[in-house]
Amino acid sequence: MALTEFDLVVRTARAVTDERNGPISVGIRAGRIAELGPYDAGWSAARVVELAADEVLLPGLVDTHVHVNEPGRTHWEGFDTATRAAAAGGVTTLIDMPLNSIPPTVDVDALATKRAAAGGRCHVDVGFWGGAVPSNIGRLRVLHDAGVFGFKSFLLPSGVDEFPPLDVGELDAASGEVATFDGILIVHAEDARTVAEAPHRPGSRYADFLRSRPHQAEDIAIANVIASAARHRARAHVLHLSSAAAVPAIAAAREAGVRLTVETCPHYLTLAADDIADGQTVFKCCPPIRDQANSDRLWGALATGVVDCVVSDHSPSPPELKNIESGDFAAAWGGVSSLQLGLAVVWTEARRRGHGLAEVVRWMATRPAEVARVSGKGRIAPGYAADLVVFAPDEAFVVDPARLHHRHPLTPYTGRELTGVVRTTYLRGRPITGNQPAGQLLRRLGDPDA
Repeated sequence: MALTEFDLVVRTARAVTDERNGPISVGIRAGRIAELGPYDAGWSAARVVELAADEVLLPGLVDTHVHVNEPGRTHWEGFDTATRAAAAGGVTTLIDMPLNSIPPTVDVDALATKRAAAGGRCHVDVGFWGGAVPSNIGRLRVLHDAGVFGFKSFLLPSGVDEFPPLDVGELDAASGEVATFDGILIVHAEDARTVAEAPHRPGSRYADFLRSRPHQAEDIAIANVIASAARHRARAHVLHLSSAAAVPAIAAAREAGVRLTVETCPHYLTLAADDIADGQTVFKCCPPIRDQANSDRLWGALATGVVDCVVSDHSPSPPELKNIESGDFAAAWGGVSSLQLGLAVVWTEARRRGHGLAEVVRWMATRPAEVARVSGKGRIAPGYAADLVVFAPDEAFVVDPARLHHRHPLTPYTGRELTGVVRTTYLRGRPITGNQPAGQLLRRLGDPDA
């Protein structure tokens, strides 16, 4: 066999790829995967890495739902801390949500401000969602052309005044608008009226908080998203699905050809309302974590492909906003911080349920990249970015907040034993050390900022 010069060759007995089973070599040139070959391929390279017997090579994860909050609320999170956490958890690409930063990413100037804040501070690649709010309906094409990956909208108050929700008519208008340029509308789907009419009792009882966000609110809102997407032949994406009761409607819509995709999150798959003690506001998120039977049904929808992907919805805040001392769920900020832990959390439960690493990779790398149209990411295949994760699937650890890299080490997984350790994360063929940020800022068409 003729010698081929690569920058890096990774040899491994196990890898999750589309093309080859068993031991392989991955040849990397100029930051991209150039070739896959047998383990003993006679290739020359500037550097050769051989994985240990207990390690598996995975593609870097693509997390399309991350609240970085910089600029404006950098004391909540920030590009440096968020992307360090991402890299530690095997995430090599993330897409930042448009709200919780000031200004929110709802126009081209705000997008430029966001990119300026992120420049030179990212340890992984970062793209940006735009926002669809009442004031910019009819002007979304300009933001689309500036390179955002799609448009986030709420159907009830978002929690921050700078990012108001759409009503049903405005949702329909936004769907019609994005359909004209084949964009995607990604929706926080809870019905405002249903939530407003639900009982709201302040205090520390998780059961009371759960009643304030009933699953019917999701089901009604998702029905409205489906109707609007069907009417306009628009692409729509349901964010952080919590209500398994909505799965039959989602499945029927997809069967009917509606251009609908759906995500859920690690906390909806691995946590259950029955296990949340009163006052434990670190578990609060919206829509809420529901009961174990609901979680079981979400796993079923994921296994059958009705739910496309699993992403973090990493939504951090300072400890004082979680109202930890008072334990008042009504007053606490809603958001779960799990960016660094998502792979281990999902793999631990997936393996217990009989799922393999290939399925986890599809849910957490391949499909998120496809849904958001992030080119060249989420697979170990020729032509794709050499974003790779060295993963020890059998190694166990206990979650220690002191080892988390996001700004405020709060997580509902504290003390939980998980299986699966990320040992090394590569971005474009170079290990991420945390010393020198090398992440690029991505545009929708796949070209990084110069």
